[in-house]
Amino acid sequence: MTWLPEASAHAMRIDILLTGLVIISLAVLGLVFGLMLLNVLRFRAGRTTVADHVAARHKSWGFEIAWTSATLAIFFGLFLWATQLYVVGFRPPAGAIQIYVTGKQWMWKVQYPGGQREINALHVPVGRPVQLLLTSEDVIHDFSIPVLRIKHDVLPGRYQSLWFTADRTGSFRFYCTQFCGLAHSRMTGMLTILNAADYAGWLNSTPATGSLVQTGEALFIRNGCSGCHASSRYAPDATDTSRAPSVVGLYGSRVTLADGHAVVADAAFLHDAIVDPPRRSGASYATEMPSFRGVLAEDDLAALVAYLQTLSPSIPQDAGSSSNAAGAGN
Repeated sequence: MTWLPEASAHAMRIDILLTGLVIISLAVLGLVFGLMLLNVLRFRAGRTTVADHVAARHKSWGFEIAWTSATLAIFFGLFLWATQLYVVGFRPPAGAIQIYVTGKQWMWKVQYPGGQREINALHVPVGRPVQLLLTSEDVIHDFSIPVLRIKHDVLPGRYQSLWFTADRTGSFRFYCTQFCGLAHSRMTGMLTILNAADYAGWLNSTPATGSLVQTGEALFIRNGCSGCHASSRYAPDATDTSRAPSVVGLYGSRVTLADGHAVVADAAFLHDAIVDPPRRSGASYATEMPSFRGVLAEDDLAALVAYLQTLSPSIPQDAGSSSNAAGAGN
């Protein structure tokens, strides 16, 4: 598929899958319509060919069963292949750079761990996994980067996750592919893929009003979260979980909900627990947490989630501010 621009290995795999699907579909189409055309020509009006009704009553169904079974097996194989590509697209590798993307009529707001912000622009390093955490402030959008062959619906009040590893530098367009209002056609932006040195230089030269982690920590205190949730640095004591669960080590752990269902506390879980607490309430806590839907903007929620992630032992406290800039030079 060299006539279509590609900027990731995932894009090549998607193109191969689609090419195989088109070829098999055309082959089946040709077989079915070819047999139809053959019979139309053989038994058309004016032909002397007479149908052998005796042979038809004793015919073997082997040919029909064989080609139907073969095409079924091939399409099922393509289905399994597509499923594998789909599932992998939602499982970012460890150490992926997390970038928050918020859709709003009619723009894309981008926040980086170091506190850098952009509108309708996205900068990423080549050769490093990047995880996009997508949400919307108003209506349903759809974030699509054709050159990477990734796209996903962006829903209000929920996190959606995509990841990719770019394998070539350059500038490419991204779009909203879900009609979202009168100015939908203008909701586009530019993806810029830089080499490691240029990306580190861009991070250092772009103004930042404090890292996401620092902003999230301030929000954690200002909104009274530290009054109930133990965070090891603020009241209550880290061992006091009588009113609410401790957020130390919460990210990445398995949490048992009030209905007995166990889930992994990923970024989407943390987001939902803040804006819709009843859906994510713990099994052993009677205290009712208020909803912060409408109180905190999506930008603030992204900062809070970034801060809570650093309270996990596997993530250093300064990961949001300096590790990505330093890692880009590896």
